Amino acid sequence: MLSIRNIVKQYAGHRALDDVSLEVESGKIFGLLGPNGAGKTSLIRIINQITAPDSGEVYFNGERLNQSHIERIGYLPEERGLYKKMEIGEQMIYLARLKGLSRADATTRLKFWFDNLGMESWWKKKIEELSKGMQQKAQFVATVLHEPDLIILDEPFSGFDPVNAELIKNEILELNKQGATILFSTHRMESVEELCDAIALIHKSHKILDGRVKHIRNSYKNETYLIEYTGDKLTFDGSQPFNIVSETDGDDNSHIIKIKLNGGSANDVLQYLLPKTRINMLQEVIPTMNEIFIEKVNLTA
Repeated sequence: MLSIRNIVKQYAGHRALDDVSLEVESGKIFGLLGPNGAGKTSLIRIINQITAPDSGEVYFNGERLNQSHIERIGYLPEERGLYKKMEIGEQMIYLARLKGLSRADATTRLKFWFDNLGMESWWKKKIEELSKGMQQKAQFVATVLHEPDLIILDEPFSGFDPVNAELIKNEILELNKQGATILFSTHRMESVEELCDAIALIHKSHKILDGRVKHIRNSYKNETYLIEYTGDKLTFDGSQPFNIVSETDGDDNSHIIKIKLNGGSANDVLQYLLPKTRINMLQEVIPTMNEIFIEKVNLTA
């Protein structure tokens, strides 16, 4: 769907993007991650043709990015941009018509979205009359109303309470299920693990990590396991085939140890422990995206 090749963007005294390349696969949810100031918004603005790169190219479905692609992209910016004193219904129709919809089609789709998101009474309201979260809902509708092939969401859950965040999350998943490709920029790592098929991490203008979420997490495994056992608390004398990372007491006479293998396997651990105690759980510890994010950013600080 989207091929970004060797993008460089320089502002006065600051290089926002330095030879950044990435591929966004059609029909997937792609997370664009990075600390504040990393270059994410600069890249999004280039994809939306708000600004142009100093060098490098962007391809949209195999074609070099051009003005004809604008109608096939929906963009929810982090800085919201609706007209505060304009009635919401008319404003949504106006924005949809800029994307090529007829008034009749825009009205039909708008009624669907207003019903779907509990906004039935909003048609005559003005943006300035709404809370931040309600404004965010309206902006989300404006982003997807023309049924774009590529939907770019910059911090889409900002300002939402948990109920509405869950509502919008489910709508994002449904749009993706219907075939839309989602480019999703966020600081919420729990959303990345829940929603994204693949990610790219940008830090200090460079891409420092990319790939499928599952593959990245698995590549950062370090032979660490959690074990819960029941009975008397075990003592370890150094002869065990693992090193103890931590020990805690659980409920109902249970104990939890975090271990790191020292050359053996999980089977070796079980063979050592089973004669000594009752094992309730053995689970490999796979780093979260939040832990990987912090580690990679700190390494390149």
